[in-house]
Amino acid sequence: MTSTLSIRTPDDWHLHLRDGEMLQAVVGHTARQFARAIVMPNLKPPITTVEQAKAYRDRITAALRASQGADAAAGFTPLMTAYLTETINPAELELGYGEGVFSAAKLYPAGATTNSDAGVRDLANIQSVLETMERIGMPLLIHGEVTDPAVDIFDREAVFIEQQLIPLLQRHPGLKVVLEHITTADAADFVATGPDNLAATITPHHLHINRNALFQGGLRPDFYCLPIAKRERHRLALRAAATGGSSKFFLGTDSAPHPRGSKESACGCAGIYNAPFAIESYAQVFEEEGVLDRLEAFASVHGPTFYGLPLNTGTIALERSGSNDSIPGLMELENGSTTPTTLVPFHAGEALNWRLNQAQWHTKAA
Repeated sequence: MTSTLSIRTPDDWHLHLRDGEMLQAVVGHTARQFARAIVMPNLKPPITTVEQAKAYRDRITAALRASQGADAAAGFTPLMTAYLTETINPAELELGYGEGVFSAAKLYPAGATTNSDAGVRDLANIQSVLETMERIGMPLLIHGEVTDPAVDIFDREAVFIEQQLIPLLQRHPGLKVVLEHITTADAADFVATGPDNLAATITPHHLHINRNALFQGGLRPDFYCLPIAKRERHRLALRAAATGGSSKFFLGTDSAPHPRGSKESACGCAGIYNAPFAIESYAQVFEEEGVLDRLEAFASVHGPTFYGLPLNTGTIALERSGSNDSIPGLMELENGSTTPTTLVPFHAGEALNWRLNQAQWHTKAA
């Protein structure tokens, strides 16, 4: 049995870092294993301008430097995104993409998830934006769910594909589209058989849990996320898609930290904090499926290839976990204040087969 594994340094193509104290508490967990990350723009207020994106990027770097040191900050590149609203200026997107500030733009259907109220209610209202993005080659990242209250929450992704995504791709055949955090066999099949300009990210939690996890032994708010976990057949379809070798699927954690009190409340927030042990979580899936040799392509090759970016030149090392290694049930993280940020990590209390070698920091992209 293999006891060590070295892969090209991976990237995270879907990440929430938040801001302020939370940002400083969590950014190091991503930077320890990923060279780059697509950072979501759903702050309050959302990131809609080039100057806002530059300022947020600076805050991310400063938070990483403060929490992990200058070497860590130098080894990690946050890739910024624009939050699409119905009033956003297409010229602002073109400017930001041309200057290398914006790597992509994010489409949130209004009300679909955390801090999405400023999102898009009707795609017809951003027609000029989509035309500009198609012309300049700027990727569109989509939270693919309808928000119609008449549609069952477990059907919202499939309905979005049928009602919104298919017509969108027909209207804009040259638009690069990433359907993020897919959760259904419908989405996996649609992406696999779709055009070359369509890809998808898959989270670790949607590969490990189905919707039963929300109710095992009581209501489990730490497994509540959006899009919500689906039936077992969908989980198995996602595992097949992630581990099957297709370049259309790549790593995107959708790690979404919320303080423990915000998760365990009368109206708990949606989001799973999987960043601390993300690559270990993915490695477990690939090993269970008998294709550990395909992890590197999924984690380190497919994403940058789709985005047209160079592959990372460094490596990370994974080693077999010891018998006493387990994920902590709670993490109290330093955040620059006197009161630590308390989070529940994904896999809390579990033992995974792999652990990241902490003796090295990866190197930056070429």
